[in-house]
Amino acid sequence: MRYVKKRFWLVLLLLTTVVAVVVTSLFVQQHKESVIYSIRVEKNSLSANQETKTSTGENAQTMKRKDTEIENFPESLQVSADKLFAHLQRLNFTRHTPAERSRTCAYITSELKKLGWKPKLEKFQDGVNVFAQRPGTDKNAGAILVAAHYDTVYISPGADDNATGVAVVLEVARLLGSRPTPRTLQLAFFDQEEAGLLGSKAFVTNKEHLENLQGVIVMDMVGYACHTPGCQKYPTGLPITPPSDQGDFLAVIGDAEHLPLLNAFQNSQMLPVISHKGSTKDESESMPPVLRLPIPLKGLLTPDTLRSDHAPFWYQGVGAVLVTDTANLRTPHYHQPSDVPATIDRKFFTGAAQVVLNTTHSLLENSNFLNSPVSTLPDH
Repeated sequence: MRYVKKRFWLVLLLLTTVVAVVVTSLFVQQHKESVIYSIRVEKNSLSANQETKTSTGENAQTMKRKDTEIENFPESLQVSADKLFAHLQRLNFTRHTPAERSRTCAYITSELKKLGWKPKLEKFQDGVNVFAQRPGTDKNAGAILVAAHYDTVYISPGADDNATGVAVVLEVARLLGSRPTPRTLQLAFFDQEEAGLLGSKAFVTNKEHLENLQGVIVMDMVGYACHTPGCQKYPTGLPITPPSDQGDFLAVIGDAEHLPLLNAFQNSQMLPVISHKGSTKDESESMPPVLRLPIPLKGLLTPDTLRSDHAPFWYQGVGAVLVTDTANLRTPHYHQPSDVPATIDRKFFTGAAQVVLNTTHSLLENSNFLNSPVSTLPDH
């Protein structure tokens, strides 16, 4: 009897695996063209992008809408390299012990208050999250949450992991905090990510945080780039052709159920490049290419895509993307004492921040539904 039961469960497991592989294959085939297109995005490629998208059947009305978005993009929304790096310098210490994390929390709340925000400290069993919001002009348009974790592992000052993410959220707070938009802008700084995503897990247990939440942008390591052949690694089984063996792109990972949120990062590349205050001319003329990765089945078959604070939102049915420089697949300083501000690529980091700001602003300005239409998903 035990043998029969064992055989039954083995057959069931095999069937489940086959079904999962087939579903994933269908999804990859369906979205392969879109993903590869995003890999090939080059700086200042507005005309090329428009031509490509037109050739794939995009109608004239959609193109006209995008042209209007580009024309209306405010030139005042430009990130400051100096302000971004000032945050990195002020957070250049390990943020692991309760005292260190409390010091970090105090810095974040102080900076938000200077910018006119009213941050709230949300305590949970193992730490403290910082939350703030600026209401939108349309209460029915929902909210966009921009977030990053602020803690580190015990041996690292975490310039890239994740002072870069914290700095970008603070820059979003500075530039968009007093700008009216239809959607509400929310900010979150999560504690204890390095201890198992404890801060974001605690955050999603508060149902008020999930009410009318239309999308989440999580930054986790967005400041390191490498430019020598072979410096960029990829996980095994990646269902696409790698864009490069150099780490000069920004990866954006999203769940397949909310593709419009993921695709918003492609559209950000079509916005005009802005001269950044505090940047050199070379820094001002480049935003990094964006590699968009749509993940099916909420990462069931790709657990490596569940390693940051976007994951708890996926399992609450909320669309979320992870913006990253790919962490240990690129940087040798991951979770090391050497993760200091001097290792951050100024040009890449500034460009990555601009990509996030552009996308956030675009999402706040419209009220489009961010779930994927059923027709775009494979049949289960």
